[in-house]
Amino acid sequence: IIKAIDLAVQKVQNKTIWLQNAQKALENTMSKLKLDEISGWVEKQRTLYKDYFEELQKVKNIIAYYQRIKDLTQKNILLVDAYKKAFALFKQDQHFTASEIAYMEKVYSGILEQSAKNIDQIFIVINSFSTQMSDAKRLEIIDGAAEQVDKNYADLVQFNTQNKLLSLHRAKDQQDIDVVRALYGIK
Repeated sequence: IIKAIDLAVQKVQNKTIWLQNAQKALENTMSKLKLDEISGWVEKQRTLYKDYFEELQKVKNIIAYYQRIKDLTQKNILLVDAYKKAFALFKQDQHFTASEIAYMEKVYSGILEQSAKNIDQIFIVINSFSTQMSDAKRLEIIDGAAEQVDKNYADLVQFNTQNKLLSLHRAKDQQDIDVVRALYGIK
């Protein structure tokens, strides 16, 4: 009887081990199915939102371009304003001859023509959104225009400073110097 009981216990233990193994296999299969289901859902979400995020990236780039273009436009406005103010003052200054004023006008015309070319470059970038152009090409054009705007503005400031100093140098007495300083806002 004991042998029969031991044999029955052994069979129950074997069946229990088999059932435990079957349960683990079933749990593993269910876990794999759940993981496959989750990864499938994640892939569907990635596919669904991929185009959305690509469009957001394009919009972000366009906003960045327009901010940079806005900054370039503002710098061009500063350039034109500085030109108008300085040239109006130089025309009032008694220390410059008519031929020197004409020369200044030619220099300013050259700087303003270059400024107009910079604006044309910016229009190329703006129009490129309706035509085909790579982001690298857009950035190259914007960077080139930005460098040129900075150079034009620096040239204008330097030219204006040289003319102010020349006027100061030509002043004959302290009263004349005070008039020139007041005219140009020099302290």
